Amino acid sequence: MSALEIFLTTCGMAVIAFVCRSFFLWPDQELPMPRWLREGLRYAPTAALAAVVAPELVMTQGHLIDTLRDPRIFGALAGLAFYAWRRSLFGTIVCGTGVMLALRFGLGW
Repeated sequence: MSALEIFLTTCGMAVIAFVCRSFFLWPDQELPMPRWLREGLRYAPTAALAAVVAPELVMTQGHLIDTLRDPRIFGALAGLAFYAWRRSLFGTIVCGTGVMLALRFGLGW
């Protein structure tokens, strides 16, 4: 590809991204949406996060983990326990990451 083609491709991708992301900001009034859809969209961020995190917890290089000696499992369980106890998102991240790093670097898992 020439430099011009790369430049035009980058500009085209930027325009497409801008249009897709700003589509809901253009109308003057709120878009009509059924109640069931509005209720369902409340769970979209949680579902997207679970779809990203779950495979990372149970798979390594495209294969299911076959041992319990994986620090990610214990980090996730520690984070879940901390969240159930304190309901703090930041604390959950710190606790889960701390347990995972302690097992990985401390015990060599």
